[in-house]
Amino acid sequence: MSTSKHIQTILNGTIHALKSILPMNIDVKTPSITVEPYKQEEMGVLIGLIGDLRGRVIIDSSPKTFGAIGSAMFGMPLEGEMLESFTGELGNMIAGNLCTYAGATNLELDITPPTVMVGNTKLYGFQQAFCIPATIEGAGSMTILLTIDEDDK
Repeated sequence: MSTSKHIQTILNGTIHALKSILPMNIDVKTPSITVEPYKQEEMGVLIGLIGDLRGRVIIDSSPKTFGAIGSAMFGMPLEGEMLESFTGELGNMIAGNLCTYAGATNLELDITPPTVMVGNTKLYGFQQAFCIPATIEGAGSMTILLTIDEDDK
């Protein structure tokens, strides 16, 4: 399968994962290509993708948005270390669901443990990246960044 088909599968799988996992309406905007550095402003989670394609999924939002999602999912407010832990687990859920979706199309992917990032961060070191903006009803906005590593085969 070509890299462009892999990328399309990952984009579709990410949107599918968001809509499957989040218990609220989500409006996913058209993906766009972005260049480095990517600037994360408040809070995010990074999950590595390994397998037939290598890259990263970065879910970037605000503590307020992650907190609203957590509250909708668990029925209680999350803050501090609980919010940071939830953010990592949300990343796991989205990336894991993405891998399951990709597997159904014969694209073998696995994920690395999540890295939660709090505060301003600049991300460098990717060949290309796709930015997927989304608005989550009652929670706020979120950006999913999909970086694809250069194939060294």
